[in-house]
Amino acid sequence: MSQKFTILFDLDGTLVNTAPDLMLAHNHVMKKYGYRERDLSDIRKLAGRGSKVMLTKSVNEIIDQSKKVKETDRIIEEMTKEFIDYYSKNIAQKSTLKVGVLNFLNWCKKKSISMAVCTNKQEHLSIDLLKKIKIFNFFDFIAGGNTFDYNKPDPRHITSIVEIIGGDLKKCLMIGDSETDSNSAKAANIPFILLKDGYTEKKVDQIYHDHLVKDFVNIEKIIEKYL
Repeated sequence: MSQKFTILFDLDGTLVNTAPDLMLAHNHVMKKYGYRERDLSDIRKLAGRGSKVMLTKSVNEIIDQSKKVKETDRIIEEMTKEFIDYYSKNIAQKSTLKVGVLNFLNWCKKKSISMAVCTNKQEHLSIDLLKKIKIFNFFDFIAGGNTFDYNKPDPRHITSIVEIIGGDLKKCLMIGDSETDSNSAKAANIPFILLKDGYTEKKVDQIYHDHLVKDFVNIEKIIEKYL
């Protein structure tokens, strides 16, 4: 029996537009600790590497502008804990599926394509979000930023998932929206589909990709080339 084809998906900014709920949680924490709130465009640039990295970048940007003394790791850890606590209780208030996602996932299922999520969001938060937004059952495995002792852009985040689900690296690709996804896919030597307007500060021509799409509509035409 030939090996199934596998597609790995990033989560935030790829499958789901999570920025609105990330912004609510982020601004809740910033307000509590005496920092100014950020808007949606800021959050889209800050997200993608997990909550601690997002908060650290956000706080440091504000501190650099205001000439304040940088926060200690202990305070950042406290802020991250507060963020996760708030976000976990409000994870799917305003988050929505990206355009075309549900139709594409159904198409993949009909084609017997294995699917997995490879995200730097914490595993329990990822699973909860996928369940609440009603696409959890499409996936064979969910690997969050804390599932292994490493995460994107480390290619082992990808290769470990493929090994666990019994896939073949020669028969898989990744879909993501940022250089974090791109760099991990490139290091794992698998094709990468980049979504435009991702959660990143970089422009699309600064991010390695094999294919560029604006959403999931008609993306199956790209996948068929690999089957």
